[in-house]
Amino acid sequence: MITALSWRGGQVASLREDEIAEAVMQRDSGDCTWVHFQDGGGEKNALTGLSMVLPPMVQRALTAVETRPRCDSIDGGVLLNLRAPHDDEVLPGEGDPLVSLRLWAQAGLVLSVSFRASSIVPAVAEQFIAGQLHDPGDVIIALVVAAAEQLDTTVAAIGDELDDLECNLDHRASFAERRRTTQLRSQAISLRRFIVPHSSALERLTSFPIGWIDDHERAALREAGDRFARMGEELESVRERAAVLHDEITDLRSERIDARSLQIAIAALIFLPLTFITGLLGMNVEGIPYARAPWAFWTITAMCTSIALSIAGWFVWRGWSQR
Repeated sequence: MITALSWRGGQVASLREDEIAEAVMQRDSGDCTWVHFQDGGGEKNALTGLSMVLPPMVQRALTAVETRPRCDSIDGGVLLNLRAPHDDEVLPGEGDPLVSLRLWAQAGLVLSVSFRASSIVPAVAEQFIAGQLHDPGDVIIALVVAAAEQLDTTVAAIGDELDDLECNLDHRASFAERRRTTQLRSQAISLRRFIVPHSSALERLTSFPIGWIDDHERAALREAGDRFARMGEELESVRERAAVLHDEITDLRSERIDARSLQIAIAALIFLPLTFITGLLGMNVEGIPYARAPWAFWTITAMCTSIALSIAGWFVWRGWSQR
């Protein structure tokens, strides 16, 4: 799928595929053309038609399979790699949680490539069509801000869920809670890996002497970079808190098992002497005292009950039943 939009003379127009190369090569400095390529098999073919205006290094970077957030200045243009949320309706739970969004920006031109659908591209395209984005700086800032807003919501949701697990932690902690804690920690590690480099990439972008990025846009990029840095700190906190919570749940389960083992041991100690007495008197041999006395059974029963109560009372007195 190819989305090509051109802003010229205050008017926004959609470009056909056969018009993209001509619009890119004949653009004016006051205009802005944004072309977005999205499809696993179409980017290389589409970018091949733009090889006349793309340095070879940029073309390789835009079609690379593995990327990480970065920013480089090449031949007067800017190569920027971002990560953005994917479109859950298109790819529910499939692959990495974030989509790699590759950008190449020059005066009057923005080329973006993603191998998977991202939920921020349609929203930014609507802003472009509404005439709110007039230059590459506006497009980049809109993409960065949209990605930051959605990722901030995701990070906040992870933190809130971990808060709930911490608040509801008690002696009844189960395997489900420990498993969910592990899942939240894995999500935090996966997101942090890609979110943290955004701050450095955007800071590097603001340091380039680029005419189509003014001071106001540089301030907006720095603010977005700070926002990504804060998300990285929050994810680091979630990772550490999840590890502590996992250990607490494990300790609670160990304490519960120890308490049950102690109760079983107490019961065994109470019945141990009773088992000895009944085993001794239950032997099928001659000479057992009072074997035929009618009161012997009730006497032995009373004696065993007294012994059991005495032992149980001793455990209560020593406080073993509370451990």
